[in-house]
Amino acid sequence: MKCPKCGHLDDKVLDSRAAREGASIRRRRQCLACEHRFTTYEELVKDELRVIKRDGRREEFSRLKIERGLTRACEKRPVSADQLHDLVDQVIESFEGEGEVQSERIGQAVMVRLHRLDEVAYIRFASVYRRFTDAEQFRQAVEDIADKA
Repeated sequence: MKCPKCGHLDDKVLDSRAAREGASIRRRRQCLACEHRFTTYEELVKDELRVIKRDGRREEFSRLKIERGLTRACEKRPVSADQLHDLVDQVIESFEGEGEVQSERIGQAVMVRLHRLDEVAYIRFASVYRRFTDAEQFRQAVEDIADKA
């Protein structure tokens, strides 16, 4: 594993433990050159999920794209990185074995779980995902949440 600080390729593992309900292994490492400590995660590579975009294009599923969107939506909110990783894991598991999935179904699965996690982050995510164009759409989304409460 390449050290993120100095780029040296040799390190030693200080600690290993299961993470994300056994879906991955968390390893605490220390660089042998500069002694910088860092954390890595190892996950099982599953069959590739393909996404059918709104315009009909097909592309490989990108966990990173969802995580980036969720990170932006949850900025300055009381949502941990582990909670976001778990949310993405749940979404991926819900489509396991399907091969191809419409992007709308993925977005809906993310929004359902995000709504349970943090309502403000949900509104932020929904505004981008649903392409809100004016304040009325925001108001309607907030009213929908208030009606459910």
